[in-house]
Amino acid sequence: MKLCYAVLVDRGFIKRKLGTAAQPMDAAALHNFISRLSAHAALADHRLHRMYFYDSAPLTEKVSKPLNGGAYNFGGQPIVARSQKLHSELAKLPFVALRTGELVFRGWQLKKSTLQRAQGANITISSAELDPFVQQKGVDMRIGLDIAALTLKRIVQVIVLVTGDSDFIPAMKFARREGAQLFLAPLGHRIRDGMHDHADLVLDVV
Repeated sequence: MKLCYAVLVDRGFIKRKLGTAAQPMDAAALHNFISRLSAHAALADHRLHRMYFYDSAPLTEKVSKPLNGGAYNFGGQPIVARSQKLHSELAKLPFVALRTGELVFRGWQLKKSTLQRAQGANITISSAELDPFVQQKGVDMRIGLDIAALTLKRIVQVIVLVTGDSDFIPAMKFARREGAQLFLAPLGHRIRDGMHDHADLVLDVV
């Protein structure tokens, strides 16, 4: 009987590996990656249960920008349309589950380039030097909860975690303690020793 595996994909990580600013990652690039991953020798004889894709629902609210910057419409930003298109396309793919957290607007912050150009103890700024400060909430928690559910309920025997974030080490340890095998797919990203220590196998898929 074939072992069953699930692939858990952290979009915050994979978008930097499968896309660029000029050509952001799309559903086709992700689908091609999953096909390459599934063809890996360590998984070729296993059965895919499902791919879980973790992302945040895009912000669409309007806020006021300081220093007479006028209204700032998150919903009008190109990244929103791209995210909505990606989510829609992923929903149509077989054996894919979309898990969404949320984005929270926390105010405004100076652009890094503005601080780097600053000379002396004081600087003069305009609204053009301000970027929105947005935090992601709930995504890491959902990954951890799914790892727990998949292993505790014995839904799969293998977890394939696509990330390079060492914050997931506790979840990796939990999966192995509960009897699942934990495969890590860092896509060539240099990972900490602790991630090697708590992964049964690091897959060389890029």
